[in-house]
Formats: sequence, C-alpha cells, structure tokens
Amino acid sequence: MFGMDEPLYFSTHCPPADLASEGGAVVHVMRYGARDGVTDQAELWDFAARCQVRSQDAVTQRFRPHMTVSYASPVPENGGRGGGGPPRPSGRHRGRRHRGTRRVNDTAVFETERPRLLGLAYRLLGSVVDAEDVVQEAWIRWDAIDGATIERPPAWLTTVTTRLALDRIRSAEHRRTAYVGPWLPEPVALDPSPEDSAELAESLTFGFLVLLDQLSGIERAVLLLADVFGQPFREIAETVGRSESACRQIAPRARRRVREAGADRHNADDAMLAQLVDAMGRGDAPALLELLHPDVVLVSDGGANRHAGRRPVLGPERVARVLLNLTKRIPAGSTVDFQPVNLQPAVVIRMGGETIVLQVDQHADRAERIRVVVNPDKTRHLDEAVHLT
Repeated sequence: MFGMDEPLYFSTHCPPADLASEGGAVVHVMRYGARDGVTDQAELWDFAARCQVRSQDAVTQRFRPHMTVSYASPVPENGGRGGGGPPRPSGRHRGRRHRGTRRVNDTAVFETERPRLLGLAYRLLGSVVDAEDVVQEAWIRWDAIDGATIERPPAWLTTVTTRLALDRIRSAEHRRTAYVGPWLPEPVALDPSPEDSAELAESLTFGFLVLLDQLSGIERAVLLLADVFGQPFREIAETVGRSESACRQIAPRARRRVREAGADRHNADDAMLAQLVDAMGRGDAPALLELLHPDVVLVSDGGANRHAGRRPVLGPERVARVLLNLTKRIPAGSTVDFQPVNLQPAVVIRMGGETIVLQVDQHADRAERIRVVVNPDKTRHLDEAVHLT
C-alpha cells in the first residue's frame, strides 16, 4: 500500500461526542518516519478522552514507544480533505467511509478477530512487533472496504493476514542472512492464556516456534491453518496460492519435519529449572554437568546489540562453562524469576535495564536444548502481557 520509504500508518475510528453519526474521528499513528513536530503519547490519550473512548486500546491498538503520532484530529462530515494521514480509498467507499453505525460494526468485527489474527501472524513470524505491523496493515485494508460486502469476514481477514505475513517472510530472508548470530523467536508473556485449547497452547510454545522457523513460509502457513486454526484445505489453497492437492501434500510433510525435529523432547518443568539455577548460582560445575544431556545444545540470541555466542554451543562441558560465565556477569541486586514465557516455564533474569530469558527443553530428565535470549529488542514483551490466541 505504501512504498518502502514511506511511513506505515495505522488508522482507527471512534465517534466523538460533538459530531453527529455521519461524522467520526480518526487517529493516524506513524510506524516509521520523521520525529519532528509529532505529538506525544499523553496528547493522544487526551484526544481519546475527548472522543469519549471507553478504552485507550480502542484508539491506539497497543500504541508503542517506537510509534509516533503524526495526525490526530476530528474528521468533518465531508470526509476531510486536508491534514495528514494515509490516502483515502477512492470509488464507491469514499462517500460512506465514516457512516456511524456501519463503521462501528466493521470496527467491532475486526476487534473481535484481532487476537486471533495477531496469534496467527506471531506464529508465522516469531516476532510480536512484526505481527502487530501485519495486523495493522490488515486493519487498513479492512477499513478501506465495506465490511457488509464480505460474506465471511473472519475468513477474509485470515487470508489477508496470512498473505501479508508471507510477504514479510520473503522480504526478511535477506535480513536473516545478515543477522548477527543465531536467530530465536521473540519471547512473550501471554494474556489471557489460551488454555482451553491444547493445540493453540502447544503452537505458542518457544520450542514449537523454533521448529516452525525451520519450515518455509508456505509450509508454516499450511500447517498452522490446517492443524491449529482448523481451516479447510480449499480455503488454505486459495490463501497461499497453491492447489488444494498440493496443500494436502504440504501439511503431512510439514508435520513430519516438526515431529522428527522435536521427538522425545518436552518443555523443562519448574523442578528442572530450579536445579539448573541453583547449580549455576553456586558455581557448581559437577552438579551442572549432571543436569545436562550428553547431546545438549545451547543457542543464544543477542543480535547486534548484546554480546552472545555467534554459533550454537555443543556438549555438556562447553555448555556448562557458558552458563557459569553467564552467572558471573549477573550483578548484585538482579532478580531471577520463574515465570511462564510462551505458556511454558522459563527463567527471567532482570539486571538493571537488561533482561535475559533462559528456556529449556529436556529429554530423559536432562536439559537437551537451552535457548538464551538477551537481545533487548526481543525482551520487551515480558513485562507487558500480549493478548493473542
């Protein structure tokens, strides 16, 4: 919709108190762009209050510090010709764009689907920030049409979100090759936890996301849509641009790859994590070696911002040495918490402004896969729960 060098906008609509149902209000949040002259977050909240919005989230949809507000003003009844913000859709939608009841209904439909769309995009991309950007783009496309003309809005939104995520996967391939060190998904605290569905919960675990990342974008999409979201293969085929028969072949192949890669391995429980932390804290190398599987592998993701291993560490002796060295770097006054991350037990170490996440998979009662995330760009969603399903 916008060029690579143009700002990415997110717009949302709410009826202000002083405008009739034919009018509306719009807030445009710019994802990238110049910072000169932009309004601040407090001003946005004030605008939301003047619009009598019940929830600040209803306006900003997880307004984040890395976004900047570029435009915030009431929209006149003629649709508003001036000001900033994204271009308005042309054609038959223009005259009816801000009709009160229909726009409220369309917004309600999207907000109902938002947690599911965010969950789908996050599983595909392994990044909350990228997933939020994809869902914002899906909202812009939904906002540009008359929702009443869509027979099944959830299916339409699923297709749009999946295609946008696949586009982002393709465009990110060259960035992955330039990424400093191993790449791991972004760990998140989830709220509310989708514990009512075993398939949904399992597909959000850190270990499963790591396995998903080994698949191609099409394989990820087919597997998730079929096994997690229960989409029929006819709709999946239309979404990913493959034939139905091809999708029926892709799904079992992707399942087999994931199953073989994660065979006989499961998330470490609280007891295993407590023993690891205790041995690390005491600097007890023999006790630590007893807890490590002979085939243990440690992978750390620091990106370009933090010191971390540039390659996976193999073997109990080397892994123990890395863990003990990590412990020595933790200053006094730091906190070590056991908390659910991606719906599984994890160790979260907070030291000043830095956060370290340690997640473990175990096999035969020993730690076999240890993943350490120290990249500050990936640890921001541990203190603020993310609502997705």
